[in-house]
Amino acid sequence: MDTTSIKNLFRLKSVPIETKQEQLPKTEINPADESLEESRKRTYHESGYRDSSRTSGNHSTLSICLDAVYSKFQNEEKEMVEKQHQLKESYVNEQKNRETEIKALTVSQDTKEELLKTKNTEVENHQHTIEALKAEILDLPRNPEKYNVKATRGASAKFWIGLILLIPITLYLGTFYISTSYSAFFKTFDAKSTVIQSVLDANAWMKAWNDGFIEVAFVTLIPFVFLGLGFLIHMFGENKTKANYVKLGLLFIVTFVFDSILAYEIESKLYELNKTFNSPDFDLKIAFTKIQFWGIIFAGFIVYIIWGVVFDFVMKEHREKDKIKNEQEIRQKRVEFFQEKINVLKTEIEEILTAIGNTKELIIKTRGRIEELQNIIDGVIIPTKDYKLYASEYVQGWITFIGEKIAVSRTEKQTMIDDCISTYNTNLETVGANSDNQNLVYLSSL
Repeated sequence: MDTTSIKNLFRLKSVPIETKQEQLPKTEINPADESLEESRKRTYHESGYRDSSRTSGNHSTLSICLDAVYSKFQNEEKEMVEKQHQLKESYVNEQKNRETEIKALTVSQDTKEELLKTKNTEVENHQHTIEALKAEILDLPRNPEKYNVKATRGASAKFWIGLILLIPITLYLGTFYISTSYSAFFKTFDAKSTVIQSVLDANAWMKAWNDGFIEVAFVTLIPFVFLGLGFLIHMFGENKTKANYVKLGLLFIVTFVFDSILAYEIESKLYELNKTFNSPDFDLKIAFTKIQFWGIIFAGFIVYIIWGVVFDFVMKEHREKDKIKNEQEIRQKRVEFFQEKINVLKTEIEEILTAIGNTKELIIKTRGRIEELQNIIDGVIIPTKDYKLYASEYVQGWITFIGEKIAVSRTEKQTMIDDCISTYNTNLETVGANSDNQNLVYLSSL
C-alpha cells in the first residue's frame, strides 16, 4: 500500500455538527500560518513513522503512543496564547452579554419587588378602610350625628312603637266608621235600641252584606276615605307652606263636617223614634244640645286626628330610619368596591410574585452560565478538529512504516493496518474527537 492510499484512509470528512461540549469558533488562518501548519503535520508524520519503526508497527503500542500524542498536542495548544485568545473570544463576548443581562434582570427584579411592596401597602390600606366602614355601619344607628347624618338617634325604636300603635287605631277607625255609616244611612231603629247599639252595631257589616252590594261596598270602603284624608295630612305637613296649612285646615273641616253628618243622621233617627206630638222637628239647634251627638263626632273625629298624627310620626321616623339605612348602604357599597380592588390587587400580586420567581430563576441560570464561561476562559480549549488532523498524520506515518518496512504477507500486513486504524478510531472516541464531532472543542482545565 503506497503513502497516498494510506492518506486517503484518514482524509477528514464533512460531518453535521452535534453539540457535545462547546462549539469551536471559526478562525481565519493567514498564509504565513500555513507553512507552520505543514511543518507541524510533517513533524507528527515523522514521529509516527519513527515510533512505528521502534515497535514494529504493533497496534497495542500505538494506543499508548496516541495517548502521548494527545498530551503533546495539549501542551502545544496551551503554549499558543494568540490562538487560545481567538478561540476564547466568543466566550468572553458571551460572558459580557450575560453579565449585562444579569444587570438588566436585577433592575427588573428590584422594580418588581418595589411594585410588590406598593401593591401590598394598597391592600393593607384598603383592608383598614373596609374595617373602618364596617365599624361605621354598626355605629350609625346609635350615633348618626358623629358621621354628619341628619337623622334622629333611636329612630328605629320610635318607628316600631308608632307602627304598633297605628295598627289598633286603624282597626278602631275601620270598625267605628263601618258601624256609624251603616247606622246613619241604612239601619232602621226600633224602640228597644239603646244609643250604644244604635251607633256601634256588631253585625253592621253582615247586615250590609244581606242588604245588598251597594250597602256592603259603601260601609266597607268608607273607612279608607278617612284614612286617605289622614294620609293627606301627613303629605301636606311635610312642606310647611301657607298653602299647605290652608289645605290642612280644609281637611280638618271636611272631616269634622262628615262626622257631624253621621252624628246628625243617627241622632235624628233616635229623636224621631222617641218623638211625641208636642216635640218640635229635629234640627241642628236640637242636635247641638244632645250629648250623644258630640260623642259620635269626637269618637270619630278625635281618633281620626290621633291616627293622622301617629301616621305622620311613623312616616317621619321611617324617613329618619331611611337616612341611616341609606348611609349604611352607601358604606356597604364602598366596602364591596374596596373588596373588589383587593381581589384585583391580590391577582396582580400573584402575577408579580410569579414574575419575580421566574426572574430569580433566570438570574441563577445566567450566573451558572457565566461560571461555565469563566471556566472555559480560565481553562484551555483543545480543538479536536486540529487534533484529529495531526493524529491522522501520526497514524499515517505509523502505517507508512508498516507498508514499507514490515516484511510479512499482504494479508497479514492488511490485518496490522486494520488493527492500527481501529486503535486510532478508539482513541478519537476516547478524547471526543470522532468524525461526528470534528467541529467541536474539548475543554481541559488548567
